[in-house]
Amino acid sequence: MTGPLGDTRRPPTAVEAAGRGATRIADRVVAKIAAQAAREALDTLSPDAVPPHATVVVHHGIARVRVHLELGYPSDIGGRCNAVRRHVAERVDELTGMEVPEVTVQVERLHLVPAAAAAQGRTR
Repeated sequence: MTGPLGDTRRPPTAVEAAGRGATRIADRVVAKIAAQAAREALDTLSPDAVPPHATVVVHHGIARVRVHLELGYPSDIGGRCNAVRRHVAERVDELTGMEVPEVTVQVERLHLVPAAAAAQGRTR
């Protein structure tokens, strides 16, 4: 094909998806998604609790997540940690397409829930 000035132009060719490149999601972005998912799973936080934060290591599309959080006490700590694990894995997979085989939940601190403490009381 010859243009108006005599130059030869090639028609555009379709490039397959694999040849166009790849999208890379930074570890810190995945960590922010994981922290937000942990907040969603916990529903409510104690007023003096630090919001959950996460660290992530991504290698070949596999994300390993560690979530640090604080919980109210008394509560079902194991049950709440399992809910956080499950929700974080689901949300990171949904939003990034990464496999999440491991979510470690580290409870940094327990906060005494004032209403529960007053209602339970102590007996001797």
